[in-house]
Amino acid sequence: MGRLFGTDGVRGVANKDITAELAVDLSVAAAHVLGEVGAFSGHRPVAVVGRDPRASGEFLAAATVAGLASSGVDVRDAGVLPTPAIAYLVSEQDADLGAMLSASHNPMPDNGIKFFARGGHKLADELEDRIEARLREDWDRPTGGKVGRIVPLADGADRYVAHLLSVLPHRLDGLHVVIDTAHGAAFEVAPRAFREAGARVTVIGGEPDGLNINDGYGSTHLQHLKEAVVAEGADFGIALDGDADRCLAVDAAGQEVDGDQIMAILALAMKEQGVLRGDTLVATVMSNLGMTQALAGAGIKVVHTAVGDRYVLEEMKTGGYSLGGEQSGHVVMLDHGTTGDGTLTGLMLASRVAATGRTLADLAGVMTHFPQVLVNVKDVDKSALEANPAVADAVRLAEGELGHNGRVLLRKSGTEPVVRVMVEAADGDQARSLADRLVGVVKAELSL
Repeated sequence: MGRLFGTDGVRGVANKDITAELAVDLSVAAAHVLGEVGAFSGHRPVAVVGRDPRASGEFLAAATVAGLASSGVDVRDAGVLPTPAIAYLVSEQDADLGAMLSASHNPMPDNGIKFFARGGHKLADELEDRIEARLREDWDRPTGGKVGRIVPLADGADRYVAHLLSVLPHRLDGLHVVIDTAHGAAFEVAPRAFREAGARVTVIGGEPDGLNINDGYGSTHLQHLKEAVVAEGADFGIALDGDADRCLAVDAAGQEVDGDQIMAILALAMKEQGVLRGDTLVATVMSNLGMTQALAGAGIKVVHTAVGDRYVLEEMKTGGYSLGGEQSGHVVMLDHGTTGDGTLTGLMLASRVAATGRTLADLAGVMTHFPQVLVNVKDVDKSALEANPAVADAVRLAEGELGHNGRVLLRKSGTEPVVRVMVEAADGDQARSLADRLVGVVKAELSL
Protein backbone atom coordinates (compact mmCIF):
# COMPACT_ATOMS: atom_id res chain seq x y z
CA MET A 1 0.00 0.00 0.00
CA GLY A 2 1.33 3.45 -0.89
CA ARG A 3 1.62 6.42 1.40
CA LEU A 4 -1.80 7.73 2.42
CA PHE A 5 -0.75 11.38 2.47
CA GLY A 6 0.03 12.95 -0.90
CA THR A 7 1.70 16.27 -1.67
CA ASP A 8 -1.27 18.18 -0.25
CA GLY A 9 -3.06 16.09 2.35
CA VAL A 10 -5.19 12.99 1.76
CA ARG A 11 -7.44 12.97 -1.32
CA GLY A 12 -9.72 10.56 -3.12
CA VAL A 13 -13.33 9.85 -4.04
CA ALA A 14 -15.54 10.91 -1.15
CA ASN A 15 -17.37 8.09 0.64
CA LYS A 16 -15.22 5.56 -1.21
CA ASP A 17 -11.59 6.47 -0.56
CA ILE A 18 -12.24 9.36 1.84
CA THR A 19 -14.86 8.02 4.24
CA ALA A 20 -16.35 9.38 7.45
CA GLU A 21 -14.53 6.62 9.32
CA LEU A 22 -11.20 7.66 7.81
CA ALA A 23 -11.84 11.32 8.68
CA VAL A 24 -12.54 10.39 12.30
CA ASP A 25 -9.48 8.14 12.50
CA LEU A 26 -7.15 10.68 10.88
CA SER A 27 -8.36 13.42 13.21
CA VAL A 28 -7.88 11.26 16.29
CA ALA A 29 -4.38 10.24 15.16
CA ALA A 30 -3.47 13.84 14.32
CA ALA A 31 -4.55 14.99 17.78
CA HIS A 32 -2.49 12.25 19.43
CA VAL A 33 0.66 12.81 17.38
CA LEU A 34 0.64 16.58 17.70
CA GLY A 35 0.00 16.28 21.40
CA GLU A 36 2.93 13.89 21.86
CA VAL A 37 5.38 16.16 20.03
CA GLY A 38 4.53 18.97 22.44
CA ALA A 39 2.29 20.98 20.16
CA PHE A 40 -0.29 21.35 22.91
CA SER A 41 2.23 22.27 25.63
CA GLY A 42 0.15 20.82 28.45
CA HIS A 43 -2.96 22.95 27.81
CA ARG A 44 -6.38 22.06 26.49
CA PRO A 45 -5.92 22.06 22.71
CA VAL A 46 -7.95 24.07 20.21
CA ALA A 47 -8.54 23.36 16.51
CA VAL A 48 -10.07 25.36 13.64
CA VAL A 49 -11.96 23.33 11.02
CA GLY A 50 -13.25 24.51 7.63
CA ARG A 51 -14.43 23.09 4.32
CA ASP A 52 -15.28 23.93 0.74
CA PRO A 53 -18.92 23.68 -0.45
CA ARG A 54 -18.84 20.07 -1.73
CA ALA A 55 -21.83 18.05 -0.56
CA SER A 56 -19.50 15.42 0.86
CA GLY A 57 -17.76 18.08 2.93
CA GLU A 58 -20.81 18.28 5.14
CA PHE A 59 -20.44 14.77 6.54
CA LEU A 60 -16.64 14.71 6.32
CA ALA A 61 -16.32 17.96 8.27
CA ALA A 62 -18.74 16.59 10.86
CA ALA A 63 -16.63 13.43 11.14
CA THR A 64 -13.42 15.45 11.46
CA VAL A 65 -14.92 17.64 14.16
CA ALA A 66 -16.18 14.54 15.97
CA GLY A 67 -12.77 12.89 15.87
CA LEU A 68 -11.03 15.95 17.26
CA ALA A 69 -13.60 16.58 19.99
CA SER A 70 -13.57 12.93 21.04
CA SER A 71 -9.81 13.32 21.51
CA GLY A 72 -10.26 16.20 23.93
CA VAL A 73 -9.73 19.00 21.41
CA ASP A 74 -12.00 22.05 21.51
CA VAL A 75 -13.16 22.80 17.97
CA ARG A 76 -14.00 26.12 16.36
CA ASP A 77 -16.05 25.30 13.27
CA ALA A 78 -15.47 27.97 10.62
CA GLY A 79 -17.79 26.45 8.01
CA VAL A 80 -17.24 27.17 4.31
CA LEU A 81 -14.06 29.20 3.85
CA PRO A 82 -10.97 29.01 1.61
CA THR A 83 -8.00 26.89 2.59
CA PRO A 84 -5.79 29.99 3.16
CA ALA A 85 -8.48 31.45 5.42
CA ILE A 86 -8.35 28.36 7.65
CA ALA A 87 -4.54 28.53 7.72
CA TYR A 88 -4.76 32.21 8.71
CA LEU A 89 -7.39 31.56 11.39
CA VAL A 90 -5.30 28.81 12.99
CA SER A 91 -2.65 31.46 13.57
CA GLU A 92 -5.03 34.31 14.38
CA GLN A 93 -6.97 32.22 16.91
CA ASP A 94 -3.74 30.92 18.46
CA ALA A 95 -5.08 27.43 17.77
CA ASP A 96 -2.97 24.31 18.10
CA LEU A 97 -4.02 22.75 14.81
CA GLY A 98 -6.42 23.11 11.91
CA ALA A 99 -8.16 20.90 9.39
CA MET A 100 -9.51 21.73 5.93
CA LEU A 101 -11.88 19.49 3.98
CA SER A 102 -11.31 20.09 0.26
CA ALA A 103 -10.04 18.51 -2.93
CA SER A 104 -9.02 21.91 -4.35
CA HIS A 105 -9.43 21.97 -8.16
CA ASN A 106 -10.48 18.28 -8.38
CA PRO A 107 -13.98 17.33 -9.61
CA MET A 108 -16.89 17.39 -7.17
CA PRO A 109 -16.97 13.63 -6.33
CA ASP A 110 -13.48 13.94 -4.79
CA ASN A 111 -12.68 15.33 -1.40
CA GLY A 112 -9.73 15.45 0.94
CA ILE A 113 -8.42 16.46 4.32
CA LYS A 114 -5.31 18.42 5.17
CA PHE A 115 -4.04 19.40 8.58
CA PHE A 116 -2.28 22.53 9.75
CA ALA A 117 0.04 22.81 12.73
CA ARG A 118 0.22 25.76 15.11
CA GLY A 119 0.79 28.97 13.18
CA GLY A 120 -1.16 27.67 10.16
CA HIS A 121 1.74 25.71 8.68
CA LYS A 122 1.34 22.49 6.72
CA LEU A 123 2.56 19.39 8.51
CA ALA A 124 6.01 18.02 7.77
CA ASP A 125 6.23 14.65 6.02
CA GLU A 126 7.52 13.07 9.21
CA LEU A 127 4.43 14.11 11.16
CA GLU A 128 2.11 12.90 8.39
CA ASP A 129 3.87 9.53 8.44
CA ARG A 130 3.44 9.31 12.20
CA ILE A 131 -0.26 10.13 11.89
CA GLU A 132 -0.69 7.43 9.25
CA ALA A 133 1.13 4.92 11.43
CA ARG A 134 -1.20 5.63 14.36
CA LEU A 135 -4.49 5.08 12.53
CA ARG A 136 -7.03 2.96 14.40
CA GLU A 137 -4.76 2.20 17.34
CA ASP A 138 -6.24 1.55 20.78
CA TRP A 139 -6.37 4.67 22.94
CA ASP A 140 -7.69 5.96 26.24
CA ARG A 141 -10.77 8.03 25.49
CA PRO A 142 -11.43 11.11 27.59
CA THR A 143 -14.78 11.26 29.38
CA GLY A 144 -16.87 13.82 31.22
CA GLY A 145 -15.52 17.33 31.09
CA LYS A 146 -12.37 16.19 29.28
CA VAL A 147 -14.06 15.73 25.91
CA GLY A 148 -13.72 18.58 23.46
CA ARG A 149 -16.40 21.21 22.97
CA ILE A 150 -17.61 22.45 19.57
CA VAL A 151 -18.52 26.08 18.86
CA PRO A 152 -19.04 27.92 15.56
CA LEU A 153 -16.42 30.45 14.52
CA ALA A 154 -19.14 32.73 13.22
CA ASP A 155 -16.90 35.71 12.44
CA GLY A 156 -14.17 33.75 10.66
CA ALA A 157 -14.95 35.37 7.30
CA ASP A 158 -14.89 38.84 8.88
CA ARG A 159 -11.49 38.19 10.41
CA TYR A 160 -10.04 36.82 7.17
CA VAL A 161 -11.32 39.69 5.00
CA ALA A 162 -10.02 42.23 7.52
CA HIS A 163 -6.61 40.58 7.30
CA LEU A 164 -6.59 40.74 3.49
CA LEU A 165 -7.51 44.41 3.47
CA SER A 166 -4.94 45.25 6.14
CA VAL A 167 -2.02 44.13 3.93
CA LEU A 168 -3.23 45.68 0.66
CA PRO A 169 -0.76 48.40 -0.41
CA HIS A 170 -3.21 50.38 -2.59
CA ARG A 171 -7.01 50.65 -2.81
CA LEU A 172 -8.85 49.48 -5.92
CA ASP A 173 -11.18 52.44 -6.47
CA GLY A 174 -12.13 52.84 -10.12
CA LEU A 175 -11.36 49.26 -11.17
CA HIS A 176 -13.98 46.87 -12.55
CA VAL A 177 -13.02 43.26 -11.88
CA VAL A 178 -14.79 40.02 -12.84
CA ILE A 179 -14.25 37.28 -10.25
CA ASP A 180 -14.81 33.59 -10.98
CA THR A 181 -14.98 31.72 -7.67
CA ALA A 182 -15.48 28.25 -9.24
CA HIS A 183 -18.68 27.78 -7.20
CA GLY A 184 -16.15 27.18 -4.47
CA ALA A 185 -15.01 28.16 -1.02
CA ALA A 186 -14.37 31.86 -1.78
CA PHE A 187 -17.79 32.55 -3.29
CA GLU A 188 -18.54 35.09 -0.53
CA VAL A 189 -15.22 36.33 0.82
CA ALA A 190 -13.43 37.06 -2.48
CA PRO A 191 -16.08 39.39 -3.96
CA ARG A 192 -16.54 41.00 -0.55
CA ALA A 193 -12.82 41.71 -0.16
CA PHE A 194 -12.59 43.30 -3.60
CA ARG A 195 -15.68 45.44 -3.00
CA GLU A 196 -14.48 46.61 0.40
CA ALA A 197 -11.16 47.51 -1.26
CA GLY A 198 -13.06 49.82 -3.61
CA ALA A 199 -13.49 47.76 -6.79
CA ARG A 200 -16.63 47.30 -8.80
CA VAL A 201 -17.16 43.53 -8.93
CA THR A 202 -18.98 41.19 -11.28
CA VAL A 203 -19.17 37.61 -10.03
CA ILE A 204 -19.44 34.42 -12.08
CA GLY A 205 -19.23 30.89 -10.75
CA GLY A 206 -20.50 32.20 -7.43
CA GLU A 207 -23.54 30.05 -6.69
CA PRO A 208 -22.35 26.83 -5.05
CA ASP A 209 -24.97 24.13 -4.54
CA GLY A 210 -22.69 21.40 -3.24
CA LEU A 211 -22.54 19.69 -6.63
CA ASN A 212 -21.17 22.28 -9.07
CA ILE A 213 -17.75 23.13 -7.64
CA ASN A 214 -15.13 23.49 -10.43
CA ASP A 215 -17.77 22.44 -13.00
CA GLY A 216 -16.84 24.53 -16.04
CA TYR A 217 -15.67 27.44 -13.90
CA GLY A 218 -12.56 28.43 -11.98
CA SER A 219 -8.85 28.50 -12.69
CA THR A 220 -8.92 25.29 -14.74
CA HIS A 221 -11.80 26.50 -16.95
CA LEU A 222 -11.13 30.08 -18.06
CA GLN A 223 -13.47 30.39 -21.04
CA HIS A 224 -16.43 31.79 -19.09
CA LEU A 225 -14.18 34.37 -17.43
CA LYS A 226 -12.68 35.45 -20.76
CA GLU A 227 -16.15 35.94 -22.20
CA ALA A 228 -17.44 37.79 -19.14
CA VAL A 229 -14.50 40.22 -18.97
CA VAL A 230 -14.96 41.22 -22.61
CA ALA A 231 -18.76 41.37 -22.40
CA GLU A 232 -18.69 43.50 -19.24
CA GLY A 233 -15.92 45.78 -20.49
CA ALA A 234 -14.07 45.06 -17.26
CA ASP A 235 -10.47 46.01 -16.57
CA PHE A 236 -9.58 42.37 -16.00
CA GLY A 237 -10.75 39.18 -14.31
CA ILE A 238 -9.42 36.64 -11.84
CA ALA A 239 -10.24 32.95 -11.53
CA LEU A 240 -9.89 30.97 -8.30
CA ASP A 241 -10.03 27.22 -7.80
CA GLY A 242 -12.34 25.28 -5.51
CA ASP A 243 -10.51 26.01 -2.26
CA ALA A 244 -9.17 29.38 -3.50
CA ASP A 245 -5.48 28.78 -2.98
CA ARG A 246 -4.78 29.50 -6.69
CA CYS A 247 -5.38 32.50 -8.92
CA LEU A 248 -5.09 33.01 -12.67
CA ALA A 249 -6.09 36.20 -14.49
CA VAL A 250 -7.53 37.44 -17.77
CA ASP A 251 -6.79 40.88 -19.22
CA ALA A 252 -9.34 43.30 -20.71
CA ALA A 253 -9.04 41.66 -24.13
CA GLY A 254 -9.75 38.21 -22.72
CA GLN A 255 -6.13 37.00 -22.88
CA GLU A 256 -4.89 34.68 -20.13
CA VAL A 257 -2.32 35.94 -17.63
CA ASP A 258 -0.74 32.85 -16.09
CA GLY A 259 1.04 32.26 -12.81
CA ASP A 260 4.47 33.10 -14.22
CA GLN A 261 3.26 36.49 -15.44
CA ILE A 262 1.50 37.14 -12.12
CA MET A 263 4.67 36.27 -10.20
CA ALA A 264 6.74 38.52 -12.44
CA ILE A 265 4.37 41.45 -11.86
CA LEU A 266 4.34 40.91 -8.10
CA ALA A 267 8.10 40.39 -7.88
CA LEU A 268 8.76 43.69 -9.63
CA ALA A 269 6.24 45.49 -7.42
CA MET A 270 7.70 44.01 -4.23
CA LYS A 271 11.26 44.87 -5.28
CA GLU A 272 10.16 48.45 -5.92
CA GLN A 273 8.55 48.54 -2.45
CA GLY A 274 11.65 47.02 -0.82
CA VAL A 275 9.85 43.92 0.46
CA LEU A 276 11.18 41.27 -1.94
CA ARG A 277 13.62 39.63 0.44
CA GLY A 278 16.93 38.76 -1.17
CA ASP A 279 15.59 40.22 -4.43
CA THR A 280 14.61 36.61 -5.12
CA LEU A 281 11.57 34.75 -6.42
CA VAL A 282 11.17 31.01 -5.78
CA ALA A 283 9.54 29.08 -8.64
CA THR A 284 9.46 25.50 -9.90
CA VAL A 285 11.45 24.08 -12.78
CA MET A 286 8.29 24.30 -14.93
CA SER A 287 8.19 28.11 -14.83
CA ASN A 288 8.85 29.72 -18.18
CA LEU A 289 12.37 30.78 -19.11
CA GLY A 290 10.91 34.08 -20.29
CA MET A 291 10.03 34.95 -16.70
CA THR A 292 13.52 34.13 -15.48
CA GLN A 293 15.15 36.25 -18.16
CA ALA A 294 12.79 39.20 -17.64
CA LEU A 295 13.38 39.25 -13.89
CA ALA A 296 17.13 38.85 -14.31
CA GLY A 297 17.07 42.06 -16.33
CA ALA A 298 15.48 43.79 -13.34
CA GLY A 299 18.04 42.43 -10.87
CA ILE A 300 15.79 39.70 -9.50
CA LYS A 301 17.09 36.17 -9.07
CA VAL A 302 14.86 33.12 -9.61
CA VAL A 303 15.55 30.04 -7.49
CA HIS A 304 14.02 26.87 -8.95
CA THR A 305 12.63 23.89 -7.06
CA ALA A 306 10.99 20.58 -7.91
CA VAL A 307 7.36 20.73 -9.01
CA GLY A 308 4.96 21.13 -6.08
CA ASP A 309 4.00 24.00 -3.82
CA ARG A 310 5.46 22.28 -0.77
CA TYR A 311 8.93 22.39 -2.35
CA VAL A 312 8.49 26.07 -3.14
CA LEU A 313 7.47 26.72 0.45
CA GLU A 314 10.39 24.73 1.87
CA GLU A 315 12.88 26.73 -0.22
CA MET A 316 11.25 30.00 0.80
CA LYS A 317 11.54 29.14 4.47
CA THR A 318 15.11 27.89 4.12
CA GLY A 319 16.28 30.95 2.21
CA GLY A 320 14.16 33.48 4.06
CA TYR A 321 12.41 34.58 0.86
CA SER A 322 9.07 36.39 0.69
CA LEU A 323 7.60 35.41 -2.70
CA GLY A 324 7.25 32.10 -4.51
CA GLY A 325 4.84 30.07 -6.54
CA GLU A 326 3.92 27.97 -9.53
CA GLN A 327 2.84 28.53 -13.12
CA SER A 328 -0.58 27.18 -12.13
CA GLY A 329 -1.27 30.31 -10.08
CA HIS A 330 -0.40 28.96 -6.64
CA VAL A 331 1.41 32.01 -5.22
CA VAL A 332 2.80 32.24 -1.68
CA MET A 333 3.55 35.55 0.05
CA LEU A 334 5.11 34.55 3.35
CA ASP A 335 4.85 38.01 4.86
CA HIS A 336 1.06 37.67 4.75
CA GLY A 337 0.24 33.96 4.86
CA THR A 338 1.60 30.46 5.21
CA THR A 339 0.10 28.97 2.06
CA GLY A 340 -1.00 29.94 -1.42
CA ASP A 341 -3.88 32.41 -1.33
CA GLY A 342 -5.79 33.08 -4.55
CA THR A 343 -7.84 35.97 -3.18
CA LEU A 344 -4.75 37.69 -1.77
CA THR A 345 -2.91 37.14 -5.05
CA GLY A 346 -5.77 38.68 -7.00
CA LEU A 347 -5.95 41.64 -4.63
CA MET A 348 -2.22 42.28 -4.90
CA LEU A 349 -2.41 42.08 -8.68
CA ALA A 350 -5.32 44.52 -8.74
CA SER A 351 -3.48 46.80 -6.34
CA ARG A 352 -0.54 46.97 -8.75
CA VAL A 353 -2.87 47.85 -11.64
CA ALA A 354 -4.50 50.59 -9.56
CA ALA A 355 -1.23 51.98 -8.22
CA THR A 356 0.50 52.21 -11.60
CA GLY A 357 -2.50 53.18 -13.75
CA ARG A 358 -1.27 50.63 -16.29
CA THR A 359 -3.41 47.89 -17.81
CA LEU A 360 -2.91 44.29 -16.77
CA ALA A 361 -1.86 43.45 -20.34
CA ASP A 362 0.83 46.12 -20.17
CA LEU A 363 2.12 44.87 -16.84
CA ALA A 364 2.08 41.23 -18.02
CA GLY A 365 4.07 42.24 -21.08
CA VAL A 366 7.19 42.49 -18.93
CA MET A 367 7.92 38.90 -19.93
CA THR A 368 7.72 37.05 -23.24
CA HIS A 369 6.70 33.41 -23.06
CA PHE A 370 9.17 30.99 -24.61
CA PRO A 371 7.32 28.21 -26.46
CA GLN A 372 7.16 25.10 -24.26
CA VAL A 373 6.63 21.58 -25.57
CA LEU A 374 5.72 18.97 -22.96
CA VAL A 375 5.35 15.29 -23.87
CA ASN A 376 4.42 12.48 -21.47
CA VAL A 377 6.25 9.32 -22.54
CA LYS A 378 4.22 6.38 -21.22
CA ASP A 379 5.06 2.76 -20.43
CA VAL A 380 8.75 3.33 -19.78
CA ASP A 381 11.08 2.37 -16.96
CA LYS A 382 11.27 5.76 -15.28
CA SER A 383 13.61 4.41 -12.58
CA ALA A 384 16.36 4.04 -15.21
CA LEU A 385 16.11 7.63 -16.43
CA GLU A 386 19.08 9.14 -14.59
CA ALA A 387 21.41 6.21 -15.17
CA ASN A 388 20.90 5.81 -18.91
CA PRO A 389 23.94 7.20 -20.81
CA ALA A 390 22.16 7.47 -24.17
CA VAL A 391 19.45 9.64 -22.65
CA ALA A 392 22.05 11.77 -20.89
CA ASP A 393 23.97 12.25 -24.15
CA ALA A 394 20.79 13.24 -26.00
CA VAL A 395 19.96 15.82 -23.34
CA ARG A 396 23.48 17.31 -23.47
CA LEU A 397 23.31 17.53 -27.26
CA ALA A 398 19.92 19.30 -27.14
CA GLU A 399 21.14 21.70 -24.48
CA GLY A 400 24.17 22.53 -26.61
CA GLU A 401 21.94 23.38 -29.56
CA LEU A 402 19.74 25.63 -27.42
CA GLY A 403 22.52 27.48 -25.62
CA HIS A 404 21.13 30.29 -23.46
CA ASN A 405 17.95 30.53 -25.51
CA GLY A 406 16.21 27.45 -24.16
CA ARG A 407 16.34 24.51 -21.80
CA VAL A 408 15.56 20.81 -21.50
CA LEU A 409 13.89 19.08 -18.58
CA LEU A 410 13.31 15.34 -18.21
CA ARG A 411 11.62 14.18 -15.02
CA LYS A 412 9.85 11.12 -13.67
CA SER A 413 6.16 11.11 -12.84
CA GLY A 414 5.54 10.51 -9.17
CA THR A 415 2.52 8.30 -9.76
CA GLU A 416 2.73 6.72 -13.24
CA PRO A 417 5.25 4.80 -15.42
CA VAL A 418 5.80 8.05 -17.30
CA VAL A 419 8.77 10.26 -18.16
CA ARG A 420 7.91 13.88 -18.84
CA VAL A 421 9.98 15.53 -21.58
CA MET A 422 9.91 19.32 -21.68
CA VAL A 423 11.78 21.51 -24.15
CA GLU A 424 11.64 25.29 -24.10
CA ALA A 425 13.10 27.44 -26.86
CA ALA A 426 12.79 30.87 -28.39
CA ASP A 427 11.63 29.16 -31.57
CA GLY A 428 8.61 26.86 -31.29
CA ASP A 429 9.62 24.68 -34.23
CA GLN A 430 13.01 24.03 -32.65
CA ALA A 431 11.35 23.16 -29.34
CA ARG A 432 9.07 20.64 -31.06
CA SER A 433 11.90 19.11 -33.10
CA LEU A 434 14.15 18.63 -30.07
CA ALA A 435 11.28 17.28 -27.96
CA ASP A 436 10.42 14.71 -30.65
CA ARG A 437 14.05 13.64 -30.81
CA LEU A 438 14.31 13.22 -27.03
CA VAL A 439 11.01 11.33 -26.88
CA GLY A 440 12.40 8.90 -29.46
CA VAL A 441 15.52 8.30 -27.39
CA VAL A 442 13.52 7.79 -24.18
CA LYS A 443 11.23 5.28 -25.90
CA ALA A 444 14.13 3.41 -27.47
CA GLU A 445 16.16 3.21 -24.25
CA LEU A 446 13.56 2.90 -21.49
CA SER A 447 10.57 1.07 -22.97
CA LEU A 448 9.16 -1.64 -20.73
